[in-house]
Amino acid sequence: MFFSLKPMCTAVALVCSSVLVNDAWAQDAPPPASKLSRAVAQNDYMQPAIPRPEQDALAAEKLAAFEAKTGKKPNILIFIVDDMGFGDPGVYGGGEVIGAATPHIDDLAAEGLRLTSTYSQYTCTPTRAAIYTGRLPMRTGLIRPILAGDNIKQNPWEGELSVAGLLSDAGYHTMLVGKWHIGEGEGMRPHDVGFDEFYGFYKAQKEYTQDVYQMRFPDLVLDEDKLARYHSIGSDNNLIFGQKDGTTQVIENIDSIEKMAEGDKMLRDYTLKRLEELAQGDKPFYLSHSFMKLHADNFPSKEFVGKSASKFPYRDNLVEVDAYVGDIMAKLETLGLLEETFVFFTSDNGPQMDSWPDSGYTPFRGAKGTTWEGGVRVPGIAYWKGMIEPGRTSDGLFDLMDLFNTSLTLGGVSFADLPNDRYYDGVDQTSFLLAENGESLREHVYNWLGSKLTAMRMREYKAHLFVAMAQEKFLWIDMATVVPTGLAPWLFNLYVDPKEEYPVGHRMNAWTASLGAELKAHAATFKKFPPKDLGL
Repeated sequence: MFFSLKPMCTAVALVCSSVLVNDAWAQDAPPPASKLSRAVAQNDYMQPAIPRPEQDALAAEKLAAFEAKTGKKPNILIFIVDDMGFGDPGVYGGGEVIGAATPHIDDLAAEGLRLTSTYSQYTCTPTRAAIYTGRLPMRTGLIRPILAGDNIKQNPWEGELSVAGLLSDAGYHTMLVGKWHIGEGEGMRPHDVGFDEFYGFYKAQKEYTQDVYQMRFPDLVLDEDKLARYHSIGSDNNLIFGQKDGTTQVIENIDSIEKMAEGDKMLRDYTLKRLEELAQGDKPFYLSHSFMKLHADNFPSKEFVGKSASKFPYRDNLVEVDAYVGDIMAKLETLGLLEETFVFFTSDNGPQMDSWPDSGYTPFRGAKGTTWEGGVRVPGIAYWKGMIEPGRTSDGLFDLMDLFNTSLTLGGVSFADLPNDRYYDGVDQTSFLLAENGESLREHVYNWLGSKLTAMRMREYKAHLFVAMAQEKFLWIDMATVVPTGLAPWLFNLYVDPKEEYPVGHRMNAWTASLGAELKAHAATFKKFPPKDLGL
């Protein structure tokens, strides 16, 4: 049997017109799309999840005991590294093996829960938007980075709710320290969309140095006319401090490679200082510490030049990031906050192989800019002393959007209070993380490449509708094509073929039609809840 999904996937408009949607789906609890699915929908505007009532009850008991003991909700700290590959940390097969030891990240995993099937979006802006909104980028319109010179149709944050804003309203102090990359115009900045405080950079690391990096960009740096035109775009090149009341000030202008090299050190110092101050208050905090590194072009801080065994700039920066994770965790311990703080460590996407060798490592096929495993499967470590059982490893599915739902649960925000005029794609994974031997509540991970629905993972199966094909080794962004997969999806069993090298297809798998039905059901959610179009 051949099963074609191509008409469904060329664009959301075609998706919605070609999918046969059961009238019953308009009710509050749509049925599962196939017999393969264990997920149950509670309503028509939230991603269905696998019911785990016993472990949910255990997690609720743990949280109630924590709050009774401490008298407050837990702190939440999320580390987001830029462009770190799945295989970079030692605990994921890298570290010393690739000439860049990561003892602090490895310790975090050893003392917490190491997730081996954590998924991001295909590039940075979509992932960050998904973490903070709990919604797929195709819904918010943030399907790619907003770049210097882009003219978008509307403020992408108009009508959106951020986890920071919801937690701030619930009594948290919410901060973003580091990279934002979801808009720098007024109304789109972190302190405009719910963060009480922002100390960091609006853009990616490369965008601060390309007008001074003569070796890489001589046709820009050495051409006065082009350089003047580039500067006339007016993109912000500063380290910024912003507050929720609109106060925004420049801390430092980043006008040299040397200044950008110290960017993450400045971010580390600020987080350490604010942790000391927040420890004196009575509010819990939500802190997204978002590294500028390891995004190309990589320039190590003076203190870390040559500190990796590799001596390459990317590897030196990996050692630097690891050291700063260690510094921040040590500060939590010194302040007596380890037992009061939920910590999650991850990367915003796979490695950017186009900049090789200034790039990370993944054992999987593909890289940043694709929805092969190498582009979207990232490290994921959950740690909470006394609350998350140490030394655990799980292959349960975890999408970084789940941090939205999970953070709200930890902060006591009820999903029932969220507006039902939009679709939420995250899943509350609190009990997966907190219950002893907890299991994931997520059944599906959907992969979108810009405005195309390209793939879906369900259990150990991954079905591709479109695939990125590099026309030259490593050039997954600059020299790749995106092509449909033919009469049937390319179906891989990731347990026997984690590198997605040879499809098992319908000849060796009984679930081709079921996976197709699940993809159609997902696409149908865009009919009732149309996506935004920002013009990106």
